[in-house]
Amino acid sequence: MRVLPHLQPTLTNNMRRTLVLFKVVVVLSSFVAFPSHAEGRPAPQSDRRDAQAWLKKIQSAAQKLNYSGTFVYQQANRIRTSRITHMLDGRNEIEKLEILDGKPREYIRNNEEISCYVPETKTILVEKRVTQDIFPAILAVNTSDLTDHYNIRKGETGRVAGFDCQAVVLEPKDNLRYGYKLWAEKTTGLLLRAQTLDERGDVVEQIAFTQVGIGNVDRNSVRPSFANTGSWHVEGSVVSQASVSGWQVEALPPGFRKIREVKRLVPDPPPTRPAMTKGYGSTPPGQREVSQMVYSDGLAAISVFIEPGSQSRTEGSMQQGAMNIVGKRQGDFWLTIVGEVPAAAIKQVANSIEFKPK
Repeated sequence: MRVLPHLQPTLTNNMRRTLVLFKVVVVLSSFVAFPSHAEGRPAPQSDRRDAQAWLKKIQSAAQKLNYSGTFVYQQANRIRTSRITHMLDGRNEIEKLEILDGKPREYIRNNEEISCYVPETKTILVEKRVTQDIFPAILAVNTSDLTDHYNIRKGETGRVAGFDCQAVVLEPKDNLRYGYKLWAEKTTGLLLRAQTLDERGDVVEQIAFTQVGIGNVDRNSVRPSFANTGSWHVEGSVVSQASVSGWQVEALPPGFRKIREVKRLVPDPPPTRPAMTKGYGSTPPGQREVSQMVYSDGLAAISVFIEPGSQSRTEGSMQQGAMNIVGKRQGDFWLTIVGEVPAAAIKQVANSIEFKPK
């Protein structure tokens, strides 16, 4: 659904209100792609096996290595710089993400819990991680399933941020997903650079380390940079694994499967208002319940957010780099559909969502 220019600011504000506590997922989960060649010749079987092994190595490296570096994330003419520091401390995975452009933000992740530090309001936003695809990680849980929907092969070798790298190319077999080209450091497998191109071969997004160190991470470097945060206000969304009863997506792109369902209470922006909606029961004043269903093909993710539809909003769609977003009203509910997939795929999902009460 195309958004008229005079409606764009209203639509953007409404959608961002829904997604404020999921910003780290929405902004940085688009790791990145290569042109679509659905008619391309499949790679030899041995090459496909090698490429799949590299995908597993990329994911393992992101989780198990200690590393720290600065990367640049580009969406069209927008560029953002961030610094990430990751370490494995025994069984604990700890990560610090610093946003270096614009207003300062820091995200500290301890296993599945993410705390966002907002210094200008002296606020800490606490959220549970829903997906595991933040750069330099990728989702790819079962690489053998990817071959049904992507032609996978090894690409060229090259250098990124001073390291020798091996490229891995994933070419989509349909127009409902992007392709992917990932450059992995040859020794460790750490993902150092990637880019996303649309079906015409135009760059949609790109992300790359400009400087990175692998190993020898100081434990103090993953602590918050802000001192004396004991008096800061802490806002947390209560997240629970739960069945989102009655809601179904009837026309997912091939290969996409539901990987998670959660419900959470999130604060309403001021001024607060009653959050009573048929089918959701009673929620505390100033909060609303948001349900989320997450689908993935092993690389890209699509999320459907469902919440009470009491506030006035404008339906429509927007694009941020490779991320396409649709907001629509359905009965007594407001739906926000977010995905790292082409607009055609998001539109297909949005038009096929049904509520079937049991």
